[in-house]
Amino acid sequence: MARISKANLARQLRGHVELLAGAGVNDIPMPRKKTATKPAQGAKADNAAPSRTASHAKPAANQPAAVAGKPVVVPSAAVAELSGFDSAQARALEPVAEQVRQCSACNLCSTRTQTVFGTGDPRSPLMIVGEAPGGDEDARGVPFVGRAGKLLTDIIEKGMKYRREHVYICNVLKCRPPNNRNPEPGEIEACRGYLARQIEIINPKVILAVGLFPAQWLTGRKEAIGKLRGQVFEVNGRKVIATYHPAYVLRNYTVETRKKVHEDVLLAVGILGPAPLLS
Repeated sequence: MARISKANLARQLRGHVELLAGAGVNDIPMPRKKTATKPAQGAKADNAAPSRTASHAKPAANQPAAVAGKPVVVPSAAVAELSGFDSAQARALEPVAEQVRQCSACNLCSTRTQTVFGTGDPRSPLMIVGEAPGGDEDARGVPFVGRAGKLLTDIIEKGMKYRREHVYICNVLKCRPPNNRNPEPGEIEACRGYLARQIEIINPKVILAVGLFPAQWLTGRKEAIGKLRGQVFEVNGRKVIATYHPAYVLRNYTVETRKKVHEDVLLAVGILGPAPLLS
């Protein structure tokens, strides 16, 4: 094949461009070459729901999330439950639960089915704080009612020998994150005032933090849950004990994991004393 000189090639290209210009074509879009990005080691696939109990989760920012759409506002299961308690704590919690019901402080307001404020006796000296509602909780408006909730009930009733209804249970987040992903820093900040008010009103003697996010929230430490568990922290005159989230226990249902959780809850029992929590 004869080689084409650069001068001839240039003339051919110029002629082709002039031909296109005469036809009204002024520019030729050039497709960008797509480059595959290699995910970081340990990164999850896009369609995989991240675990809330991942001990390596790090905040990307400390700003409240922007509201994505119109908030879903429906009757609150917590407000209905609180009306059945005759106590000063219940009356003080009702307006907070009502605020949460109408909350639009972050983008979870438009993806929730309903808010999940809390459940149990607000006079309780034991408060259990989880991470965020899951699908079952989002559907019913009550924390810890799915598989993880059943295990938490066993921990309370079989491990601690208390009655679940005598314990006050809530989460750091009051709305379910889509696909049960980890809470984001802005969402945690948006809910911070609600949880702080719950703790202030209930004034528990012991708070059991189940999972990384409540453990870090309550202790103010950024260590992994494995390092935070197994000890008692003094926070604002209250005892805080961290342990693994029941969902993590279900995924890692080993003798060693269950033994560690049992050791942690016995720390709380040692402070609170034997049942009953309430008369």
